[in-house]
Amino acid sequence: MSDDAFAADVTALAALGEPVRRALYGYVVAQDASVGREAAAAGVGVPTHVAKFHLDKLLDAGLLEVEYRRPPGRGGPGAGRPTKLYRRAGRDVAVSLPARRYDLAGRVLAEAIAAARRDGTAVGDALATTAREVGRRLVGHADVDAAVPDQEAVARVLARHGYEPRAADGEVLLTSCPFERLAADLPDVVCVMNRDLVDGVLDAVCPGALEARLDPGAGRCCVVVGQP
Repeated sequence: MSDDAFAADVTALAALGEPVRRALYGYVVAQDASVGREAAAAGVGVPTHVAKFHLDKLLDAGLLEVEYRRPPGRGGPGAGRPTKLYRRAGRDVAVSLPARRYDLAGRVLAEAIAAARRDGTAVGDALATTAREVGRRLVGHADVDAAVPDQEAVARVLARHGYEPRAADGEVLLTSCPFERLAADLPDVVCVMNRDLVDGVLDAVCPGALEARLDPGAGRCCVVVGQP
């Protein structure tokens, strides 16, 4: 996650710290259609001007979206201004400290199962191939820059996905595991998947220059990046 995306998510969640605002958000998302200020105010028992203030704060935080619509049967000249209606915004908001990426693990595992079923291969083989492919996809065009040292470029990619990389003695230690709970329960599956995922990043950034290996240590990810 970029710094800007992290800041946006923190700001959005902070907006729900105010009790009336949180109640209005809960009311809006529970409805099967967009909601006007008057209905939202009545739904949580506050004056309309209070609902308007807090709904617009939720809009500013990116948690709600608006549409403008006239009531049924009212149209044409003299119909008045369209009503401002609120609905849940079409974005996901999540903040985890330390950063966890269970969505990424889920994607790798789901794609691997689909590949195994499609190709008739063993799930373990499909998981290794899929993890490397997903790792390659994590790398953007700006990350592949010959002017940037290999370890720095790799660390930049891994930092965006929750690994908290740190250079130490010519290696890159990953001081946080984005799949921590899964790895604790299923290390034989998740740690190997994790290594293959990081290998995919290395393949895309600096093929052959660095390797990922399993080297568990206290208080950090089980994967270490170093020279082959």
